Amino acid sequence: TQNQAFSAVLFLYNKVLEKPLDSIANVTRAKTSRHIPVVFARDEVRAIFRNLKQPYALMAGLLYGGGLRVMEMLRLRLKDIDFERQQLIVRAGKGGKDRVTLFPENLHEAARLAIARVEALHRRDLSEGYGEVHMPYALARKYPSEARSLHWQFLFAAGKRAIDPVTKKEMRHHIYETSIQRAIKEAMYAAGIRKKASCHTFRHCFATHLL
Repeated sequence: TQNQAFSAVLFLYNKVLEKPLDSIANVTRAKTSRHIPVVFARDEVRAIFRNLKQPYALMAGLLYGGGLRVMEMLRLRLKDIDFERQQLIVRAGKGGKDRVTLFPENLHEAARLAIARVEALHRRDLSEGYGEVHMPYALARKYPSEARSLHWQFLFAAGKRAIDPVTKKEMRHHIYETSIQRAIKEAMYAAGIRKKASCHTFRHCFATHLL
């Protein structure tokens, strides 16, 4: 963070080089957040899941069980799911970095059903002359035919095709972010949970409940 970098520079000059930077010691630093992240209790998590239907239960399960951000979860491709190693590969996450995270076994059955749905949609798209999906720009140029491959399809494919704003082609994108956000809010309300929480709260729970 900015404050960590600032403190490191001060330490270097004051303690290592022994050349105090008194002139910048009082420079205004970035303010730190005083907000404590909202976290669900384990009973609240179970109550929310009881009020979620598929595919939203699987989505929330990946947020909670894998510590994913919402868009990381929605952008999962079939090739990013490793049942054998019980791992998910998150591509170009925060900071543009790839990482590997947990894929709990209790989500495998729902994930297989989701994959079967995508396979059926993809077969239909191909039969109708479509089947392409948005690809990372460099890969799209190098391997243009891969856009029609099954393994590049989104795990949470949208129910309808849409015009891609970049290629102007009719493709099948992933489900909108608002759909899972709305489903979580409705499940919280049905469970009687009135905390000021969101989908991202499951990521906080992932870190907290692992302790």
